[in-house]
Amino acid sequence: MVTSGVDDRKIAILRAVIEHYVSTGQPVGSGQVAAGRGINVSAATIRNDMAALESEGYLAQPHTSAGRVPTDKGYRLYVDHLTETDVAQAGRLDAVSRQRLGDFFDTAHVRLEDTLHRTSLLLAKLTNHTAVVTGPSVAEAVVRSVQVVALSDRIGTVVAVLSNGDIENEQIEFAARPSDVQLALANARLNDLLAGRALSSVSPVAQTGAGPDVVVESLVTKAVGVLAGGRGRDSVFVGGTASLTTAFDAVEVVRSVLETLEQQYVVVSLVRDMLSRGVSIAIGAETGLEPLSACSVVLAPVVRDGETVGSVGVLGPTRMNYPAALATVEVVSDRLSRRLTEG
Repeated sequence: MVTSGVDDRKIAILRAVIEHYVSTGQPVGSGQVAAGRGINVSAATIRNDMAALESEGYLAQPHTSAGRVPTDKGYRLYVDHLTETDVAQAGRLDAVSRQRLGDFFDTAHVRLEDTLHRTSLLLAKLTNHTAVVTGPSVAEAVVRSVQVVALSDRIGTVVAVLSNGDIENEQIEFAARPSDVQLALANARLNDLLAGRALSSVSPVAQTGAGPDVVVESLVTKAVGVLAGGRGRDSVFVGGTASLTTAFDAVEVVRSVLETLEQQYVVVSLVRDMLSRGVSIAIGAETGLEPLSACSVVLAPVVRDGETVGSVGVLGPTRMNYPAALATVEVVSDRLSRRLTEG
């Protein structure tokens, strides 16, 4: 248990206030805490302890109410004192949710990108929060095979199958439609150059040499160029953004959160920062992003062969059921980790 300088009784009272506030959304009075289970002290003692918690910055009292609400500091103290039992009890999925989760991963044999996208939608449904799922970096994936396909006289697509299960599709333009023989020669050359190499090592300028067929060499150069250009993308999938409209009363807050989520690099930076610090929950200002100051993020890593290759998380208001969110995020990340390990 994390030490904080706050005694166990005050922590129990803080916990009761938070759980009541999360459930009702209304400021909590000492009488409501006294009526709850597990607080075996007088109402006067509860009032005194709630006043002390307020003076120490763990609770706040809205001017329109006699009750109190948790502060970000209060939520942090509460979260730091959660036990594995708390998380396990709060995070028990009902039979329907367990069945949905099992069926999803048992049948997830589609492209990696689709699996990650569908995982974000599933997690959003399970938690009623906005879900954020990141996957393995495209740049670190090894090219298994690559092929140029003619779609029309002027347009083609480069299809690269990667070791992480993803399939890269990049469009190229032809000066003139290549023949089937030229396409076959270009594809053979591309596989000689790229198969078995990490996408991060692909040079934007192909070192193909002077071949006998200018068309073939042009195809190879263009294909390598577009694959190198796309290698910096990170797989980030956001599901359940509609939940934000019910989570916050202020339209401005919803708008700023949505605008932040649309900036993929910002989301990736936040996730990477939390993972690097070993932080599973960031509350309010702890995200380091002012537009998310009214939000909390609950995150768990996705691990394949002992290496963190992505993450599963939810974003919602600070008035969140943290044990339930953490438990659900952990079980989904575990199932996704197993799915990626299996191929």
